[in-house]
Amino acid sequence: MKPVRVFRHIACEGPGYLGTLLDKQQVPYEIIRIDDNQPVPQSLDDVSGLVFMGGSMSVNDPLDWISDEVRLIQAARQQDMPMLGVCLGSQLIARALGITVGKGTGQEIGWAKVHKVQPQQADGWFDGLDDQFMAFHWHGETFSIPPGASHLLRSDCYANQAFSIGNTLALQFHLEMTADMVREWVALYQEDVHCGHPCVLAEDSLLAETDASARELNAVADVVLNNWINRLSA
Repeated sequence: MKPVRVFRHIACEGPGYLGTLLDKQQVPYEIIRIDDNQPVPQSLDDVSGLVFMGGSMSVNDPLDWISDEVRLIQAARQQDMPMLGVCLGSQLIARALGITVGKGTGQEIGWAKVHKVQPQQADGWFDGLDDQFMAFHWHGETFSIPPGASHLLRSDCYANQAFSIGNTLALQFHLEMTADMVREWVALYQEDVHCGHPCVLAEDSLLAETDASARELNAVADVVLNNWINRLSA
């Protein structure tokens, strides 16, 4: 099988549990380290799918690699190549599909459930999962739902948490997290954690819930991310 190409935008936001699942299914993958100034390959002939991870920047920042990734997403969408976007990655997909991404109502950080918008019309991505399930959040911007896409998930703080179109799945929340990643982010981004917004879980509660909630999240990822992996072609 051709490899999956994963775009990492900052060092602490790698593929995480997605990498574990790719390894389990013996799907090769390579990481393009944007944070190390690696260029954005525009070829699609040598990959089976594309993954766009998160990052602390905005899709509206005047960065050359953002424009390069948007062009790549548009080309891949024309082929209905499987794509997965996480947080910033989901916003890049939305922008590539012509949607404005902007500031939301404030930071959403921590463990909180997401809810299926139309439980019977989720395009098969969440089959077997409850109508609400655990997610990990860390964002302050949001997207609208692109024309032709299915609005899949919402949270109590943000109406738009996921959409799909064809073989593309865009997740505003972080499904790739491990417990160790959560603890690393909390240590790195103390200013965010203590911003005082009502949709930010208090640090002590966030950390106390992490081990159990990460296990719940990984069980969700086993379903959703494997559904995406199963769409990859040889």
